[in-house]
Amino acid sequence: MTSDSSSTASDNDARERAERAMRNFDTPPRSPYEALEPVRPPEFPEREPWRMHPVLAFFNALFTLTFFTVCVVFVLFYFFRVQFDRPGPLPTSTVVVIPKGEGVSGIAERLERDEVITDRGLFMTSIIYFMYLRGTGALKAGEYEFRKNASMRQVLDTLVEGKSIAHKVTLAEGLTSQQIVERIDANPDLKGSITAVPAEGTLLPDTYRFQIGDSRQDIIERMQVAQKKFLAKMWEERDPDIIVQTPEEAIILASIVEKETSRADERPLIASVYQNRLRKKMRLQSDPTIIYGLVGGKGVLDHPIQQEELDRDTAYNTYKINGLPPGPIANPGRAAIEAVLKPAKTKDLYFVADGSGGHAFAASLDEHNKNVVKWRQVEKAMREQERAEAAAAAAAGTPSPDGGIPKMSPGAPAPATGTATGAAPGTLVAPDALVNLRSSAGISPAPAAAAGETGAEPEAAPDGSAGAGIPLPRRNPLR
Repeated sequence: MTSDSSSTASDNDARERAERAMRNFDTPPRSPYEALEPVRPPEFPEREPWRMHPVLAFFNALFTLTFFTVCVVFVLFYFFRVQFDRPGPLPTSTVVVIPKGEGVSGIAERLERDEVITDRGLFMTSIIYFMYLRGTGALKAGEYEFRKNASMRQVLDTLVEGKSIAHKVTLAEGLTSQQIVERIDANPDLKGSITAVPAEGTLLPDTYRFQIGDSRQDIIERMQVAQKKFLAKMWEERDPDIIVQTPEEAIILASIVEKETSRADERPLIASVYQNRLRKKMRLQSDPTIIYGLVGGKGVLDHPIQQEELDRDTAYNTYKINGLPPGPIANPGRAAIEAVLKPAKTKDLYFVADGSGGHAFAASLDEHNKNVVKWRQVEKAMREQERAEAAAAAAAGTPSPDGGIPKMSPGAPAPATGTATGAAPGTLVAPDALVNLRSSAGISPAPAAAAGETGAEPEAAPDGSAGAGIPLPRRNPLR
């Protein structure tokens, strides 16, 4: 019974509390006890959990992913930039050759192997970024010098901009095509062979830059293109009064002018002399043409011109043929071409070496004969100086390295090389001077020369060309 009573009391208390909880709070309490007893507020009814709209959920996830990606990219970019601009591992400057056709992976591997960079993967990543994303250019083959501790950025800039070591080959004015080919073939930094010796006069002498591994044929083609462009430009700007009628004739005459003097200020004057002679139907009688007729593309005669060589019939013997030779005798430079197309305005028909490295020009035979006499005096003084220096060297027991006459002292006039007639190259010899020159060389005077008189105008040649019997311009011995 006690147990039942307790159970009943507990149930009553529970019901009472429930009633109080559900009781209207506006109803006054029924007893003081009820008023003092705290009443618990009613519980809120349960609600279903909130669910985000699918679209909002998508954008929320996208924003979170983007934010996370940006943070990662920023961290990687910062790391990449620090490593990219960090000094490299090179202890000293080094040269690396990047061959043509090598891919990006091969280049990166080569640089890592040569200790130019430390991380091939990072370098390739930078290449992808700069070359493909930013479009800054492609890597170029060549021979490159990388400085000590060069950063990856500096290495990449060098390869993209093609700042390779510039090699050069200098091909002087007045060389024949055969001589130019020989010089290019002798360059060890070029590769390949030249298919054929170019036609004479089709190459423009100059200094040409190239990268190691470039082909020899490429240099030849560049010279040909440069010559065509320059000749076309100068032909458009030519003096309308010049005697040459075609660009080909201009190159022929320019090659002769090129071989006659190395002084730029004299080329227009010598071009004027030759054009004046062509107008008067006078033979050119130029020694360089004789030499080319004898040795062709070899370009150099190993001895002074002999009388029988002057008399030999060749297509280039301008002592015997009228007008220009059939083709150029060398490859003239820009100055010689320009001199022929824009010659000086003179009436000169003769020139002779003056002993100072240049020539004395004359419009008349009488004036020219006086210049020849002056040259003979200079030539005599040079020979005396040669003999004195040779005697001094013999007394001192110091012969020249080649076993011949010792070299002249600096500043002294150069000795005349002379021809078999005794005439110095570059000399336009008058009839009476030719007699003296032949006599001094121990050669009997030719009948035509012996018959000449000082100051006399040249007799007409048998073929009717004026002045054909006079030996004319010869090379300057002081070039």
